[in-house]
Amino acid sequence: MARKKPALFSLNDQFTFFYEFLKHPLQIGSIISSSRFLEQRILKTADIATSKTIVELGCGTGGTTRAILKAMPRTARLLSVEINPHFHALVSSRINDERFIAHLGNSCELKKIISLYRIEDPEVIISGIPFSTMNRCTGSQLLAEISSLLAPHGRFVAYQVSKRVASLCRPFFGYERTQLELLNIPPMFIFRWDKPAFKAIH
Repeated sequence: MARKKPALFSLNDQFTFFYEFLKHPLQIGSIISSSRFLEQRILKTADIATSKTIVELGCGTGGTTRAILKAMPRTARLLSVEINPHFHALVSSRINDERFIAHLGNSCELKKIISLYRIEDPEVIISGIPFSTMNRCTGSQLLAEISSLLAPHGRFVAYQVSKRVASLCRPFFGYERTQLELLNIPPMFIFRWDKPAFKAIH
């Protein structure tokens, strides 16, 4: 008899995620962890399979983190930045992969964090942190930093409940490509922007 594969998230993980959401609703972009359908759409949108340096902003209980590690090349590196100490401790204790760096800190200090670990300019930055709950100034500052840190032809992918990130991001990346994943609670918009090889001179 074939052994049943374990679920990606246990009920304890979902309870933990929901409990942390209740405590910190402005920090966490959803009420429960991402579905496997959303995870797969994120991986495909970000072209993870061809990426060497990846940064994840907001790893939660680590479901998307594990999916990224499974899909990315063996020589790639993944830096995950998480502001929630409970989530950070959970992911750090569960994921043992030499390609993975778990950092406890604020994504708004992304430039310092990347410099700290001496990783190359990321080809992909994936964000699950909620831009809809940030004030406009903070959100714009973070997106400006993301734009400056991405490697030429790099991708910025954000999965969000609302479309607010799109208007914040356009001054730095132009117009977005958007998808909607309905098989998630709640449904999520997935946005992608591509950084040009050279910045236009006006």
